[in-house]
Amino acid sequence: MADPNDPSGGGEVLSQSEVESLLAQVAGQEGSGSVVTTAAAGESKDKDNVQRYDFRHPGFLSPSELRRMRLRHEEFIRALSARLSIYMRLEFSLQMSKIHTVPYKEFAQALPNPAHLSLFRAEPLRGVGILDIHPRLGLTIVDRLLGGPAQSIAAVHEFSEIEMALLDQVVQLILGEWCSHWTGVQELRPTLLGHENNGQFLQTAPQDTLMLALVMDAKLGDCSEKIQLVLPCSTLEPLIRKLGQATDVVADGPRPVTASLKWNRNFDDVPVPVTALWDDLVLSAREVANLKPGDVLPLAPQSPRCVKLRLGDLSRFQGTLGTAGGKWAVAVTEAVKGNLSY
Repeated sequence: MADPNDPSGGGEVLSQSEVESLLAQVAGQEGSGSVVTTAAAGESKDKDNVQRYDFRHPGFLSPSELRRMRLRHEEFIRALSARLSIYMRLEFSLQMSKIHTVPYKEFAQALPNPAHLSLFRAEPLRGVGILDIHPRLGLTIVDRLLGGPAQSIAAVHEFSEIEMALLDQVVQLILGEWCSHWTGVQELRPTLLGHENNGQFLQTAPQDTLMLALVMDAKLGDCSEKIQLVLPCSTLEPLIRKLGQATDVVADGPRPVTASLKWNRNFDDVPVPVTALWDDLVLSAREVANLKPGDVLPLAPQSPRCVKLRLGDLSRFQGTLGTAGGKWAVAVTEAVKGNLSY
C-alpha cells in the first residue's frame, strides 16, 4: 500500500516548468475579472483597466465636459472680478477654488450657520440655484457700499433689511454676469426668489439630487472668504448639451479667417474724455503771440462741417457743428479710419 505522505507514491510528479505554468495561470485569473457590458454579455478584462463606479456619488460630467465647464467658468470669474472691482471702487479678487459635483444633502450639511443663501432661477431653465456668500464677506461688501474701508467684520450678525437690499444689488450683478456668459449658448434671465440663513432649512431639491458647485475664493480689503454658486446638474443639462454641440461644430468646420468683435461689458462704466476740434486754421508764431481778447479769427465756411471727435487721444469720428437743446453739439457723420493721434 502506497504511503500518502510519499510524493512519489501513486501520484503524478510535476516538473518545475509545469508548476510555474500553473502559478502563472492562477496569477492571471486573479488579475482579471468578469465584466458585464451593455449588451448583457460577460467578458474578461484586466482589473487594472476596470474603474469602480460609486452609485452613491455618480459622476455627472465626462472629463471633456468638465474641462469645458471649467474653462467657461474661469472666464466668468475673471470678468466678474473686474466688474465687482469697478462697482466697489476697490480691488475685488476672485479665484476658482474648485468646481465639482456634490449631493444636495452633503452640500446643505456643509454650510455654515448662520449663512447667507440667495435662491434664484435662470429662466427658462428649470430648477432653483443657490448663491452662497459667507456672512462676513457679505457684511464687508455692505460696509464698502456704505463708504467704509472694507475692513473685515469681526462679529457676524443677522442682516437687516437695508443690508439685505444692498447685498442683493451685488447678488443681481453676480447672477447677471453668470447668465451673460451663456449668451452664445442660450439666453438666460436671472430671477431672485428669496433668502435663507440656515442650510438645514433648504428645500429646493430632493436630498439625493446631484449639484454642480463652483467654489470661489474672494477677497475684498482684508476679508477673505468663499462664494459658492450651486445649481442642480439636471438644470445645467441643456446648457452642457448645447455647449458640446457648439464645440463639435467648431472642431469639425473650417476655421474662420476673422472673428467678429464683441463688446466687453467690463468697460461700460469706464469714463472716456470726448473732445471736438478742427485744424484748418493756421497762424504764425508771431500772430499767436500777438493774440489778445477781442480779436476775431476768420474761419473757412466748411470748418463747421469738418469737426473731428477725439476719444481720449485718438481721432475716431468726423461730424458737423451745431446746437441741440441750447447747447453746442456735434452730429457724427462718419468714422475716421486708422489710428489718428492729432
